[in-house]
Amino acid sequence: MISYGRVYIRQGSKCEIDLFIMQADGKKIVDPSRQSTLSSHLKMELLQLLRVAVVSRGPDTELLVANPVELSSKGRPLVFYDITGALKMLNTCIFSAEVGRHMIGDREWEVYRVLLDEGASLSIPRQKVEEGVWKLLMGWE
Repeated sequence: MISYGRVYIRQGSKCEIDLFIMQADGKKIVDPSRQSTLSSHLKMELLQLLRVAVVSRGPDTELLVANPVELSSKGRPLVFYDITGALKMLNTCIFSAEVGRHMIGDREWEVYRVLLDEGASLSIPRQKVEEGVWKLLMGWE
């Protein structure tokens, strides 16, 4: 259980997080192996926030956005809203979109598949689309 947490914003997009975590009975976690396991799980969660990729599917261009589902089985709200907002800022049109949940390894992921309009998507570099969507989803845009 997290009893207290702080986020410090550093230069640019860097930040530090302090979490004070205790066991369900209110005592400190003193076992080094449990501390190490907890630390590795937290690092995994922070490093695997989401994935964004623009890929070719034959003649079509598709934007894929994947984010892990929380242990409570809740997905992240407003992902489609943020994706469409980022694409609008990049003047890129959407032909179709869908979302599904998939098990990858031992994690459940929400995967958003957005088929981009071929006319508009070819004029913008893929990296720029990926970066624009990533920044908006991360709240940096």
